[in-house]
Formats: sequence, structure tokens, C-alpha cells
Amino acid sequence: MNQIDMTDPRTTEAAWLKAAYDVLTESGVEAVKIMPLAKRLGLTRSGFYWHFKDRDALLEAMIGHWEAKNTGILVARCNAYADSICEAVFNLFDCWLDDALFDSRLDLAIRNWARNDPALQARLAQSDARRKAAIVGMFLRHGYGESAAEVRALTMIYTQIGYFSMQVTESRAQRLARMPDYVEVFTGQTPARADIQRFMARHLDRAGMNRP
Repeated sequence: MNQIDMTDPRTTEAAWLKAAYDVLTESGVEAVKIMPLAKRLGLTRSGFYWHFKDRDALLEAMIGHWEAKNTGILVARCNAYADSICEAVFNLFDCWLDDALFDSRLDLAIRNWARNDPALQARLAQSDARRKAAIVGMFLRHGYGESAAEVRALTMIYTQIGYFSMQVTESRAQRLARMPDYVEVFTGQTPARADIQRFMARHLDRAGMNRP
């Protein structure tokens, strides 16, 4: 095996994963292949095997990253402390505004990949079930009945999937401004001004807007 310069940032496991992510989200899983990734990074394919046994190991690493980030963080946001259901939903909405919490491009790519991969489809179904259970639990903790909690949770899930699958064109500032109304639609309650202000304070700077 050729000697690998491990001080070169292109040679890291993260670099290979990032290259694979870019190809997956741009062209689909069929395009994620070792030699094209090596060319993309300006490396030989031997560098790949310092980090991954084979292509399947790379694909598994991407799926694991998706499960930990998109599903794991979403569940954590649903379980975050909140005094009201409106505050709880704002906590979840952090995911829709911060790519560090939830990667919508990756989620769409995984869903497209799963259409032709039964094993991945089963894992996707498990992740969706975890997300649904977390959102339902959030509503139940704030006094909603089981049926209402489930319907409201599904409405939120289907709306968000629709957002990224339809590739809705909307500025960050526009979407941020609409969030309080979405909270009212999903919960049936008008969010308190304090809840809105706390939420906006977390995101206004990132949107390039002035704080009120």
C-alpha cells in the first residue's frame, strides 16, 4: 500500500465522508464509488482503505451519520425542556433552521436511496417511527389526547418532508418570520411573546436580520 500523508486534510476519514456526501446529495447513491471519490479528492484509491474496508463500509458510515444527526438530534430537541407546547415546538423548529442540527439535503437523499434498497427502507421506517414517537410524546406531555397528539405530529412531519422534497423557494428570513404562525397552526395555541422572542434570538443573527 502506498504511503499516505496523514497531515494532508484530504486524506482524513471526514474528507472521504464529505466527498461521498456531496456525491450522494448531488447524484444519488449509485454515483458514490471509490475511484471517482479519489479523483474528486485528488488522491489514489489506496487512501480510501486507510479508513474503510470497502464501499459498503462507507455507505454504512453515511447512514450512521444520518441516523445520529437527523433522527438523534430531532428526538433530543423534542425532549428538550419547555414550559409550554409552543416553546416545545419552537425547540423542534430549531432543526428546520440550523443545518448543524438537521440536514434536509441528506434526509432527501436517504429517502431517495431507500426506494431501491429494502434494508435501508426498513431503517428509514424505524427512524421515522422514532421521530413520530418523539413528537407525539411532546404533545402528550403538554396535555393533548393521544389522537390529537398523533394527528398533530403527523401534520408536522408531512409538512417538513414536503418542504424539502418540493424544494420550496423561500428565504431564511421569510421562513423565520412565518414560524410563530406555524406554531399556532400545529398546536392550536398562540405562542407567548416571550417564547417568540427566545426563538428569534437564537436565529435572527444567522438570518442576517436585526434583533427587535
